Amino acid sequence: MRHIQKEDLDLADTSSAVADAAARTPAGRQRGAADAVTSEKILERILSSLDDDKAEDIVQVDLSGKSDMADYMIIASGRSSRQVAAISEKMVDRLKQELGVICKVEGKDTADWVLIDAGDVIVHVFRPEVRDFYQLEKMWLTPAETAARG
Repeated sequence: MRHIQKEDLDLADTSSAVADAAARTPAGRQRGAADAVTSEKILERILSSLDDDKAEDIVQVDLSGKSDMADYMIIASGRSSRQVAAISEKMVDRLKQELGVICKVEGKDTADWVLIDAGDVIVHVFRPEVRDFYQLEKMWLTPAETAARG
């Protein structure tokens, strides 16, 4: 049995392997300019996922100029804890499978309020009572945008 010495490790090979993996899509093909995952692509897929899973009262907040934490924030409701959890799980799976986006998720265990951090897009999925209590829209929307929502 041969022991590996520090000199045997070629870090250049490791860094090139990491760079090569980042340049590939989840399907394994080479990523091109058309494959670039933008915040707009992530936003579009999140909105379609919410629609597919029958989320209610979906609000999109443009955070550019308001915050550096993300480009967009989405707030949506599910009718029950079970639906909130299902909406969240399916969205995270779709983003990973289709766009290669790994999300951070908080609150899935109780599913009253699930926060999904998809990088440039932050998603909040609430049960209606919890959403009414926290009223995140009022914190982030301008008075004109709030009035337009009715």
